[in-house]
Amino acid sequence: MSDTDYRPNPMAYVGNPLDRTGNLRLNEDWVHARLADPRTHFLPIWRLHPLVRGDETKSPAWVSLDVAKPFLKDSLTVILGMVGDIAHFALDVSSLEAEEAQTLFDGHGDFADLWTIHAHVPAGQAAILATARAMTDWHRRHGFCAVCGSPTLVKQAGFVRRCSNEDCNSQHFPRTDPVVIMLIHKGDQCLLGRQERFPPGWFSTLAGFIEPGETIEEAVRREVMEETGIRVGNVAYKHSQPWPFPSSLMIGCIGEAKSDEITVDFHELADAQWFDRAAVLAALKGEEDAGLRVPPSHAVAHHLIAHWATGR
Repeated sequence: MSDTDYRPNPMAYVGNPLDRTGNLRLNEDWVHARLADPRTHFLPIWRLHPLVRGDETKSPAWVSLDVAKPFLKDSLTVILGMVGDIAHFALDVSSLEAEEAQTLFDGHGDFADLWTIHAHVPAGQAAILATARAMTDWHRRHGFCAVCGSPTLVKQAGFVRRCSNEDCNSQHFPRTDPVVIMLIHKGDQCLLGRQERFPPGWFSTLAGFIEPGETIEEAVRREVMEETGIRVGNVAYKHSQPWPFPSSLMIGCIGEAKSDEITVDFHELADAQWFDRAAVLAALKGEEDAGLRVPPSHAVAHHLIAHWATGR
C-alpha cells in the first residue's frame, strides 16, 4: 500500500440515521401516542451503559413496548428519533440493581460501556448510542433548576427540563461543549502532544475547550500557544465529531505554525514534539518499527493526522 492509498476507517458517532423530529416532540399528545404505540422501539440504558446486541457489531438492542411497559411510568424516556413512522426512545432503567437489570433484559443483549465497544459499532449505530448516553447523562446531572434550585420536570420528549417553581419557570436545554482539536503543521512536520495517561509512544493532536466570547480560530491559536508555546497563523476547519463523554463536539481544524520552538506546559501535557511525514505515515499504517503511535481511526484526531500526512 502506497502512502497516498491509506484511508482511515469511518469516525465513530457520525451519520445518525434517525430523523430527530425536533418539531414533533413539541406536541405532547404526539409523544404520548408514540409511547403507547406497539411498534415503538425502546433502547434500555442502565447507568449510562446502553443495551447492545451480543454479535460482533454491538448494535443497539431495541426492545418492544411489552418489554418496556413496566418502566414507562417511573423511568425517564427520551425520544431519539424516527425511522419512517416508527419512534425510537431511550429508556433509563438505572434504578435497577446490576443483576436485576441483566436478568430482566437477558436474551435481548448486554449492557455495555460505550467507551470500550465503540470501535466495534457501525458509525451510524454508534451515533444513536452516543445520543442516548449523552441525553441520559444530561438528565442525571440536571434534576434541579440552576436558577432557583427547585426540581425540574421533563418536557418535549426529554429534550427540555423545566423548573417546577411557577415563579421561576426556567427552561433548561441539553448542552454540548465545543472543543477545538487541531493538527498544527510547518513544512514537512506536524506538532503532536501526549498526556501522562497515554499508552507508551502514543501522541495525538492538541485539543481544548472553546471559552466564552471566543471564535474557533482564536481558540486554536490560544490552546496551542498555552500548551506548546507555538504561534499559529492560518486555521481551517476540516471535520467534526460528537463525543459523548459526557457531551462534547470535537471541531477538527488544520493550522499553520508560525514558530517552531516548543515550550511544553507540563500542567497540560507530558510532552510535545514535531514529527516528520514519513514517521506519521508509518504510524498510521501500524508499522511496528514506526517509533510513534497515533489514535485509532474512530477518533477525529486520526482523521486530521491522516489528512495532513496523505494530502487528502
